[in-house]
Amino acid sequence: MLHTLASNWWALALRGLIAVLFGLATFFLPGITLVTLVLLFGAYSLVDGIFNVVAFFRVASHQWALLIEGVIGIIAGLITFAWPAITAIALLYLIAFWAMLTGILEIVAGVRLRKALANEWLLVLMGVLSFAFGLLILLAPGAGALAIVLWIGAYALVFGIFLLALAFRLRGHHRLIAQPT
Repeated sequence: MLHTLASNWWALALRGLIAVLFGLATFFLPGITLVTLVLLFGAYSLVDGIFNVVAFFRVASHQWALLIEGVIGIIAGLITFAWPAITAIALLYLIAFWAMLTGILEIVAGVRLRKALANEWLLVLMGVLSFAFGLLILLAPGAGALAIVLWIGAYALVFGIFLLALAFRLRGHHRLIAQPT
């Protein structure tokens, strides 16, 4: 699994870059409408899900957490595009449950990856952050739309940065594997 992840470090880096750009957009465009937020979330969730499904099929040991996380992301994205007039509270619950489920799956994947890569904690930390983000939304669904947009932006920004850090760490590992002995 580690070799496959290291070989495809660029896919994680692309996911991280998309998350960072999404997070920055929420800070620089705080007045975006809820419909725009819905479409941005749908696009991010769909792309993220597709990358996870592709990664599942590229990993020889078929890590089921990748497939489940990918399918959840694709379904969340498709539901979002099918009903763009979704209410703010429904969107918040959708995002909350998506973040919590993917957080659990990221923790599981991180624990499994730790067995192959010493001191690997970024994926577990991302999973904890994802779960905590979803829990925060569930605990305060009535918060103002701007506050929720900023929470989502902060989550995407931090998640993207950690994903980029993991990708470049795997890139370094890939270079070590690729060097002739």
